[in-house]
Amino acid sequence: MDVVVIGSGFTGLSAALTLTRAGRSVAILEKDQLGAGASTRNGSQLGSGNQKFRVKTLIEMFGELKAKALLSEGVAMLDYIEELIRTENLDCHFYRCGRFRGAVRPAHYDAMARDMEDLHKFAGVESFMVPKQEQHKEIRTDYFYGGSVLPDDASLHPGLFHGRLVTRLREAGALLLDNTPALGIESDSKGFIVTTHAGPIWAANVIAATNGYTRGFDRYLSRRIVQVPSSVIVTEALPQKQIDAMMPAKRMYGNSARVFFYFRAAPSEPRLIWGGRAGRMVRADTPAAFGHLASDMLRVFPDLGEVKATHGWTGQIGYTFDDLPHLGKTPKGIHFAMGYCGTGVTRSIYFGHKVALKVLGSPKGRTEFDDITFPTHPFHFVADRAVPVFESWYRVKDAYS
Repeated sequence: MDVVVIGSGFTGLSAALTLTRAGRSVAILEKDQLGAGASTRNGSQLGSGNQKFRVKTLIEMFGELKAKALLSEGVAMLDYIEELIRTENLDCHFYRCGRFRGAVRPAHYDAMARDMEDLHKFAGVESFMVPKQEQHKEIRTDYFYGGSVLPDDASLHPGLFHGRLVTRLREAGALLLDNTPALGIESDSKGFIVTTHAGPIWAANVIAATNGYTRGFDRYLSRRIVQVPSSVIVTEALPQKQIDAMMPAKRMYGNSARVFFYFRAAPSEPRLIWGGRAGRMVRADTPAAFGHLASDMLRVFPDLGEVKATHGWTGQIGYTFDDLPHLGKTPKGIHFAMGYCGTGVTRSIYFGHKVALKVLGSPKGRTEFDDITFPTHPFHFVADRAVPVFESWYRVKDAYS
């Protein structure tokens, strides 16, 4: 086998598709069913790939030249995905619908306006501000104090996109092995031996594409990823006129709070999809685990008080200790791409493609993220358990600051 890819989410499938199109033999290992993770369980919002930091902060971190390069590559990420969907004929409801981000405080609106100016100055990204008195053109709520719109941001149907990629890979001869976790990876003079319950697999190269599910098979990577559960609820079917009235601009939507929530109309049914971080201090498989999402939804759309939430699910996202995504090679020589910090739809597809190009030895695999050190933390072993504490504190700050 030329390459073993661990993980069947967007990163793994994107990498595998690039490799099979280059004539390489590829096996994809998935510990659960194909697509059981966060790739098919997300809010399906596609942005520039640099949403975690304001432009000013990015410049303070890296300097103006590097920050500009990172921002420009973020724009290229979304352009790449649009081209991939077109060339591979992936019918997945991709649409450049734009994104409205609502300000939950008046001061947030002013900060957004400055950041949108910087984003245009340094990356050429178009945007416009919507003051509170005009926001009903975008969204029928009085909860926000206006907001910003990035009109070139996009959406897709994550389940369909994933399924179409699986189809293309099977057509290309890739081996997709579900319920086959990678139990360990050892290197030898010829490559790698990946241990599975079904037996060992030898490969010239290995790509770890596990993001929020990175545990067990490699200590170097496990020490650098924090697992953060993220959940989604879906309402019962609503009259289409009601959906159109609530969100007349038909965009993706989010907010400016520390504990972020996001929402959209479902791409193929008249339902509202609402997502955010998973509920804490309750069992994950109970309705109470999703109650905070319903509360957030009712703050924005109080008229939905009698509407039922009929579906809910949770996936694991992968955070890093520097809030940046990373790709490269471990000391053992395992290629990896992960750590998307909650903005993984755009980043994962693009990074999967780029890490595959690195395996192929192509200079086109270079990214502006290559030279950013992938940090760990002395207390990494308690990071997963500390997430509820930090989220609770952030919710308090959102409520009172």
